[in-house]
Formats: sequence, structure tokens, C-alpha cells
Amino acid sequence: MNAWPLGPVTVLGACILDVLGRPVETIPPGQGSVRLTEIRATAAGTAAGAAVDLAKLGASVRVLGALGDDLLGDIVTAAMARHGVDTAGLVRKSEAQTSATILPIRPNGERPALHVPGATRLLTHADIDLEPVKNSRALLVGAPDALAGLTGGELADVAKAAKDHGALVAVDVLHPGRPQDLERLTPLLAQADWFLPNADQLLALTGRDALTGRDALTGQAGLEAAVNDVLRLGTHGVAVTQGADGCLLATQQAQTPESLPAIEVDVVDTTGCGDGFTAGMLAGLLLGAAPADAAWLGVACGSLVATGLGSDAGIESLDQVLDFLSQTQPAVAGRIKERMG
Repeated sequence: MNAWPLGPVTVLGACILDVLGRPVETIPPGQGSVRLTEIRATAAGTAAGAAVDLAKLGASVRVLGALGDDLLGDIVTAAMARHGVDTAGLVRKSEAQTSATILPIRPNGERPALHVPGATRLLTHADIDLEPVKNSRALLVGAPDALAGLTGGELADVAKAAKDHGALVAVDVLHPGRPQDLERLTPLLAQADWFLPNADQLLALTGRDALTGRDALTGQAGLEAAVNDVLRLGTHGVAVTQGADGCLLATQQAQTPESLPAIEVDVVDTTGCGDGFTAGMLAGLLLGAAPADAAWLGVACGSLVATGLGSDAGIESLDQVLDFLSQTQPAVAGRIKERMG
């Protein structure tokens, strides 16, 4: 296996500093204090979090995004560089602080968030160097909904530059959003090979109700309709993460979604599980795995991230993830290992 089995990947979008502490049962009143077991700072967001995970899985990753000209930006940059991510494409903006989130993690792994949107929204088309995009095997656009400095057409142009040079294009979002946001993202999604939201995000973007249709208990029909809404835009495939309910997968060729169950783990923190899924699925696709097998690799990565604190927890290497996956899906892990040569 070569040094970069997945090849060069460009990740564009939200780079956020997460400061996490656990376990937080209550916020003390006044100037009271509580002692925690662990506090960490990580590079997070649908670009930075996925970039770190992709680097761990064996990709040569370059990240493009906007940070503030501040200490927080220095920390985000250093955190990504520590994992081997090329940060030369990051731009610094003096008009706003680096996007940041404080996450008090509850004992059950839930994660209320205190967030400053910051410099992410200030990235412009002029800030983007298209050379690494054109020279990549894949482009991940993370949080296009938060990139207010780029129009939907400009986002689509970046994706087209990647596709014209043979790259796989994937898109993930940061916020639940609204149908108006989906309208802005339509040109980008028309260029995308894969859209990788979570269920709440997809339902909000499409304006669908999870509890409509034939199954009022699970909302499955409403989610299926939302998946098909995106496929009609021209996106090749949609993989929807559902937390403890696993993943829903559909393509233009097989529009009836396939359901993949979650892998049970002891949950410490759910922060970054979606970014782990995205990284794992892209890794599988870049290795030539079938979409369902790639999605299983994504499920495994997301599950491992949940076992530690922060979006960079759990994943160590592609071999480690495949060993974990082989415990529940040995045939899938075996097929992916064959692809690795």
C-alpha cells in the first residue's frame, strides 16, 4: 500500500474550534464551579472535522476555508496540521473571530452547543485556489449552507472544476436549514455525486414532515420522499445518517433507500459522528467499494468517533476501522480490504 492509499482530497468549508467538556450534568448557578473528567479542544466542523478523519484514513488532505486572524484560528490550524492536513489554503479574516463552539457534553453523550458563527461565512470565491481542487480525487464541500460569501452558482462552479478533472464530489451541511437554503444549494447538488446530511437536516431542507406517509411511528416514508427530492435535483446518491438508527442510502439507480443499522458502542460524545461517517464513506468510494460497503465503512467511523470526546476521537487508521467493522460485517470489511490490495 502506498503512503496515501486514498490519494489527494480537497475539503472546502467550515473550520470550527470546538471546546468540549464532560460530563456536564448542570451549569452551576452564579459563580459556582464543577469538576469535569475531561476538557479538549479540537478542529471541527463539516470541513475541518472530516479533513482530520480523512487524513487518519490515509488521504492526503488539503483544506480550504476562512478563519479569524486570532489565537483560535492558530489553534484550529495547528490541530489540523498535527494530523497531517495541509492548511496552506486557509485564509485569515480580520473582520470576525474564528468560528467556535463550546460543547458541555452530558453523561449520555448529548451535546448542547453554544456557537459563534465567526469567519466561516466570510470565505469568498476569490479566496479559493482551484489548483488543488482540480488535482484531487475527491472534493468535499462541507457546510455550503454556512458559506454566505459564496453564491449557489459559485459553489457549483467549484464543484464543476473538480468534476471536469475527474474528481468525486460530495456535499454535507452544517445546519438544519430551510427550503430556501435548498434552493440556493440546488446548483451545487446538481453537480454532486453524493449528498451526506443527517435526517433532521434533510427533512428541514426539503420541508418534509418525518411523520407523514405510511409509517407514522418511524417517519420512514417522509424521509424517503426527502431523499427522492434531492435525487430529482441531479445528485447521484444520498446517504442520510440517523444516529442510533444507522444510515439510509439511495442512488439514481436504486431510489428505494437501503437501511443500514448502527453499530452498537458505548457512547461518550456524539460530536463529529456525521463527519466521521462522511470521511469513512468517501474513503470507501475512493477505494472503489460499492456504495453500500462504503456506507458501512462510514457507519463504522461514525460509531468509533462516538466512543471518545470530540470530533477527532476514535479513528486511528483505516486498518483499525476495518478491524472494528469486521466484528459485525466481516464480508464487507473483507471486500474493502481486497480493494486496498
